[in-house]
Amino acid sequence: MKILKIDHVGVAVKDADAALKLFEGLLGLKVRGSETVPEQKVRTVFLPVGETEVELLEATAPDSPIARFLEKRGEGVQHIAFRVENIEEALAELEAKGVTLIDRKPRIGAGGKKIAFLHPRDTLGVLVELSEHIA
Repeated sequence: MKILKIDHVGVAVKDADAALKLFEGLLGLKVRGSETVPEQKVRTVFLPVGETEVELLEATAPDSPIARFLEKRGEGVQHIAFRVENIEEALAELEAKGVTLIDRKPRIGAGGKKIAFLHPRDTLGVLVELSEHIA
């Protein structure tokens, strides 16, 4: 498995527009784009920081994973995403090493990227996302 870089850090928020007051207003970051991903019941807002990004995640339905996260833990860091060269190979390698995969096969996430998640019980309590950008 070849990890290329930290792709983004996902931050769960109750209201992305309100959160932008902090990230844009106080920190001076600029929005690269926003997208709703109906399959994941989430609205995402991307803010570039150097070669990585902060991804604000706002639930679009009360039964979404982000809504459940907010209910249990409140606003804050929800996941860290690593960009990999080949997500299918990465998942096969990690599964062979005994890592519990939330997604055994990649799915399409925001920005048309292939994504898959690893279970936090095998990653020190951190929800890890693997991401492969499709050309």
